[in-house]
Amino acid sequence: MTVDELLATYPRLWHMAMDGSWPSIERHGLLSTSALLDLYGYVGKKRHAIEAEHRPVSIPIETDGLPGAIVRDQKPMSDSALKKCLLDGLTPEDWYRLLNKKCFFWLSRKRLQRLLGARAYRADPQVVLTVDTASLFKANEKNVLLCPYNSGSTIMNPVKRGNDTFQTTADYDFATWRKARGKEQAVVELVITGGVPDIRNHVLAVHRVHEEKATPLWRKPGSSEDEGPYVKT
Repeated sequence: MTVDELLATYPRLWHMAMDGSWPSIERHGLLSTSALLDLYGYVGKKRHAIEAEHRPVSIPIETDGLPGAIVRDQKPMSDSALKKCLLDGLTPEDWYRLLNKKCFFWLSRKRLQRLLGARAYRADPQVVLTVDTASLFKANEKNVLLCPYNSGSTIMNPVKRGNDTFQTTADYDFATWRKARGKEQAVVELVITGGVPDIRNHVLAVHRVHEEKATPLWRKPGSSEDEGPYVKT
């Protein structure tokens, strides 16, 4: 896949975060779980339980001098399902650690809306960041990887996954996936290893979403009111 294809096909990205997280994201950047645990000084058994084990529920974390934060659950995954679909000798712990080092963005507004409406999340308010793909990619090109499916879900019939699941833009077989699924669904996730400290530079709008109602929290000056989780009608 070429960079031009990526930017032309997916000019916007979306990230779903915990309710109330925007002030911290604005200050510290959008951090992976591992980077967030670094910031909060988590080590040892407390860190292992969050970073290397399945999280059936969201976990609050805290430290002196910083506001409390919440690490999101991993309800769509399970150890038993991962054992059936992992390749390359990977264990569930390996997969949790791998995912926890990355920040995730949806390339399809429909997939975002599906997640917002999922039974596990629809009752609770969420924060959605709408991101300019070109701006984010230019600043983080060396850390961008693409994935053809939801790497954090093993619901139903989990697809095989391993060391080659996340690929660089140049290595990603866009033509094959486009033929199989259509252009919009040819790439499912864009991930950035570590995090995006300057995420505010790339965000076009931030909304608090609850019961399919999106309330603006912040908008980049000059950006369209259509930037967000739902298209205005």
